[in-house]
Amino acid sequence: MFNLSRYFSTVSFILIVLAAGVLGPLYQRLSLLQMQNLAESRNIAMAQVFQNSLHTQLESLISDAVGRDIHSGQVTDDILQLQATVHDLMRDTSVIKVKVYNRLGSTIFSTDTRQIGDSQLQNPGFRAAISGLVTSELIHRNTIDAFEGQLVEVDVLSSYIPILGKEHAVEGAFELYQNVTPFVTQLNRNLWWVTAAVVLVFAALYLMQFLVVRRAQGILEDQEGRIKAARDTLEIQVAARTEELKRTNSQLEGEISERRQAQSKLNYLAYHDPLTGLANRRCFIERLEESLSEGERHGEKLAVLYIDLDQFKQVNDSLGHGVGDELLVSVAARLSEHVRLIDMLARLGGDEFICLMEAARSEDEVELLAREIIAAFEYPFKLGDHELFLTASVGISLCPSDGNSVLDLMRNADTAMYRAKMLGRGNFHFYTAEMTREAQERIQMENLLRRALDNGELSVHLQPQVDSRSGQLVGAEALVRWNSPELGQVMPIRFIPLAEDSGLIIGLGNWVLRETCRQFMQWRMSGFELPQVSVNLSVKQLERPEFIDVLDKILDETGMDPTLLKLELTESVVMAVGDAFTPLERLRDLGISLALDDFGTGYSSLSYLKMLPVQQLKIDRSFVEGIGRNSGDEAIIRTIMELARSLGFEVVAEGVETVEQANFLADLGCEQLQGFLHGQAVSPVEFRARWSVRP
Repeated sequence: MFNLSRYFSTVSFILIVLAAGVLGPLYQRLSLLQMQNLAESRNIAMAQVFQNSLHTQLESLISDAVGRDIHSGQVTDDILQLQATVHDLMRDTSVIKVKVYNRLGSTIFSTDTRQIGDSQLQNPGFRAAISGLVTSELIHRNTIDAFEGQLVEVDVLSSYIPILGKEHAVEGAFELYQNVTPFVTQLNRNLWWVTAAVVLVFAALYLMQFLVVRRAQGILEDQEGRIKAARDTLEIQVAARTEELKRTNSQLEGEISERRQAQSKLNYLAYHDPLTGLANRRCFIERLEESLSEGERHGEKLAVLYIDLDQFKQVNDSLGHGVGDELLVSVAARLSEHVRLIDMLARLGGDEFICLMEAARSEDEVELLAREIIAAFEYPFKLGDHELFLTASVGISLCPSDGNSVLDLMRNADTAMYRAKMLGRGNFHFYTAEMTREAQERIQMENLLRRALDNGELSVHLQPQVDSRSGQLVGAEALVRWNSPELGQVMPIRFIPLAEDSGLIIGLGNWVLRETCRQFMQWRMSGFELPQVSVNLSVKQLERPEFIDVLDKILDETGMDPTLLKLELTESVVMAVGDAFTPLERLRDLGISLALDDFGTGYSSLSYLKMLPVQQLKIDRSFVEGIGRNSGDEAIIRTIMELARSLGFEVVAEGVETVEQANFLADLGCEQLQGFLHGQAVSPVEFRARWSVRP
């Protein structure tokens, strides 16, 4: 008989050793590369900060070094002053040393003045930097001179970074030393923990499996003899009995078998989802009714958790329903496999799942289940060539506190799920009574908003944008207003998010665009020329593939010159769209200007910003309010202005309400101002009456 124990122990031991031998060095290598890449990015960012903050002194230092010899240890007053500034700039950072080289490889500045004049012309890192490349090296130093004195036994990442001048010409190179000792120490500590954990897990797994296999081997050997004896006897009996049954019951058995199979299939389809194999709505409702009766008899609580996949529609729209169905199957499998506390999991339809937790002891236990559900989506779903990242929103209702019937519990869990979505993707929320009132108000407002689009309750108001120096009108921002017969004047902060969630923002946004262009051209034809008009753009509009065509049609219908239209979008809008560059490039090709609204309050990724085809930055009103009262806000505004100048962006400041704010912004070079100081958003009639005559 095949010796299962010996075969298993040999093969498993070899595989475990091979896996440990591969995974250990691979983990160490990947962790080290990740740490080096992160540290190099920080060095590049600090070099950019250094160049932006001290570009005048740096250019002077590089130009002074041209045409003269630089001797070792030669220190001038300019170098000492620059050294003090660098010390202040790099204080409390992980950068411990900074050097600057000219194109000839001479050290023209170093925080260690003894190194000034040294030549690095043959240094590979310097030569790479002069060629426009960034190179880094991780080294261990027994001692090193740093800003704060001499450091011992440190791990240092040194980076050579090119200094770019006008027209992106390389004028020299930085060399930054970053202390990465804490990261290396933590990496080594993690490696030992991972190694120990892997060894223990593999050993325990090997031992348990070996015991199971050995036990199975014994059972198989014992059963083999019994089966062999019984088989001989049964073969004779079965042969005789089979022959008899074939003659008398073959037809009847066929009919019964077919009926049973058909009945079994019907029963299965009646209570299971045909796509995922999970219980369906009917099955869940019947189980919930039984659980409610059982819980009432025993005084036990239960919880209903409503699960909705975030942005699943984008998968269907972009990759097709076939991939969407595969994703739903994978989600069902992962939830069934990884979520331990679920007593029943069902699919209600579409991308909506629901689960039942019986005998819930406390809200903490229900919260643990909700977190396990959300954690099941931490890793991507691999479907063929696609790797999809997904999150889920979970709404929770409890029995008896949130309801005693199936309808109440499912409805309230659904309501809580929508509140979780409002908090952002991948969240959960317990139901509260206030949610029902809010949901009812939301439904009422949504119905009224749908009617408002058809009944002329919406209007476009315009707020002026003026030149910061002359006060002349240079443009206006179009803002939608809603005057409801039932609700009165509804603020945009209330109905715009509702329009976003309900999909009404598409029709609303297109209406605002068309109405703004129509009003703009009507003014032009009557002799009032507004230089430019701005309209806010929603992420839902930018996601629609037909948006560019719709906008082009609006321009044709109204006769609007695209160069006189500016679209404003926030950083969150750009980051929310998978491929934002393509539609933005198409808008720019049409001649439309683009502005980044509420700048500084979102992601503000510099690497992302420099690639966007925008022409204007709008400083958020939250920073403008701090002028004269908050030095931090003023520093942020100065930084934004420096950034805008370096990238060639025009700047508009929002929320300007005082002369002090206007003067501060004008002195910094902010080109345009917008706010109550120069006028709030008013109707087209009031706007023209105010600005038809130069102020």
